[in-house]
Amino acid sequence: MRRSFSLRQGDFAAEDHAIPAGTSKPAPDGAGGEPARRLERLACEEAQNPMLTPDPDHPITITPARRRWRALYAGHVIADTGDALILQEADMRPVVYFPQGDVSMEYFSRTGRSTHCPYKGDAAYYTILMDGRFAENAVWTYEEPFPAMEQIRGRLAFYPDKVELYEVEDAAVGARHLDDGVDAVVQHTDAGDGRSQREHWAPTGENPAPEA
Repeated sequence: MRRSFSLRQGDFAAEDHAIPAGTSKPAPDGAGGEPARRLERLACEEAQNPMLTPDPDHPITITPARRRWRALYAGHVIADTGDALILQEADMRPVVYFPQGDVSMEYFSRTGRSTHCPYKGDAAYYTILMDGRFAENAVWTYEEPFPAMEQIRGRLAFYPDKVELYEVEDAAVGARHLDDGVDAVVQHTDAGDGRSQREHWAPTGENPAPEA
């Protein structure tokens, strides 16, 4: 069983309110309304206090995920971890942070984008490049987070409108849509260089007997 994150009108990721680094006011929101008001409020808070600490009015919790988490892009699993952290900030939707060691960094390219969150610090971004497709600034990380957010240092998070995020049971690691078996085979099959994402499956046949 899995649960995917999806975007709905009115949802906010932990990065949705981030302010471009070096600016004192947020970029205008053409739609106006609550997103613009929230950005304005956070911009004012940043100007008054560049490092804000979570409190009862703006709580932030970081907890270990109970299940395994994956990130899927262009039909490929690009992150797979049993050590995810779930960051819940105020009334925004939760964000899954993956350890960098469990992410396929060879498909990522660092960009020049940088944003500032008054509660977490400065975020850096990556673009995903795979199979001729790319997702610009789809991944962010806090390399030097504020002290209260030390747990997410160096971890990676994905925008769920660009990368599919889902939970899987460790006992059914291959579960995804209707092609469970295909996903499991990919995870356990030699990639051609002697390695696989998971341990090779044991041989299902016997070696032929030596010729006499």
